[in-house]
Amino acid sequence: MRNIRVATVQFQHAPGDKAYNIERVYDFVVEAARQNVEIIAFPEMCLTGYWHVRKLSRDAFAALAEPVPDGPSTEQLRNLARQHAITIGAGLIERADHGRFHNSYVVAMPDGTWAVHRKLHVFVSPFLTPGDRYTVFDTPHGCRVGVLICYDNNIIENARATALLGAEVLLAPHQTGGCNSVSPRAMKPVDPEIWARRHEGHSRGAVRDQGPGVAHALASEPRARQRDVPRVQQRRRSGRRRDPYRQRDGARPVRRSDRRNVRAC
Repeated sequence: MRNIRVATVQFQHAPGDKAYNIERVYDFVVEAARQNVEIIAFPEMCLTGYWHVRKLSRDAFAALAEPVPDGPSTEQLRNLARQHAITIGAGLIERADHGRFHNSYVVAMPDGTWAVHRKLHVFVSPFLTPGDRYTVFDTPHGCRVGVLICYDNNIIENARATALLGAEVLLAPHQTGGCNSVSPRAMKPVDPEIWARRHEGHSRGAVRDQGPGVAHALASEPRARQRDVPRVQQRRRSGRRRDPYRQRDGARPVRRSDRRNVRAC
């Protein structure tokens, strides 16, 4: 696989304001295209908003949802991808068949093709239905890409299955923090040194820094190492299952001033 220039974006979405959120996506895509980025990853459910949906009625929740690929948000992402010759990944609430809703991540590609991943391990709203399959697809960049959303990445078997299906690049969008939030309960920025030392294995300190879910959209190689397995098994034997959202029930989304935060690598 050749080297591919990618970018990740963190921004404070406006709860329920899809017009504002897609406008922010547009600004970041234009900036990324100027930096010759080929793939850009936005956060989980960044188009519809995330935290506020916990308190929505079913009717209000349904009003935010859209079909994929025929909904307006997916159509705008596909137009942006073609216009700027860039692959774009962004999250939203998908309205599917039989009245089901999914926490979905749409990937729009510059050749007009698209893919969607439905989160396997859902939280935040009782109206969400878990996805039932892994998502791996070809891209015009000469590589196969897989998608796992937030808590999907906490289950090591998910990453292994995605790799076994041929994924060479993993898009791992999150919505649990990872930026310099003003919220006292939010995660703070993830130390880039963790990524720089990825080939050294996972120390206890690195695992503790990442918390229950690394909270930014991350493009990485989905390779699991055997030495990671004993720690996972030991954690399961302890009988404790941490809910990554339980301690954040009091948090509220805060609209922050606009500022560019595109990071290319």
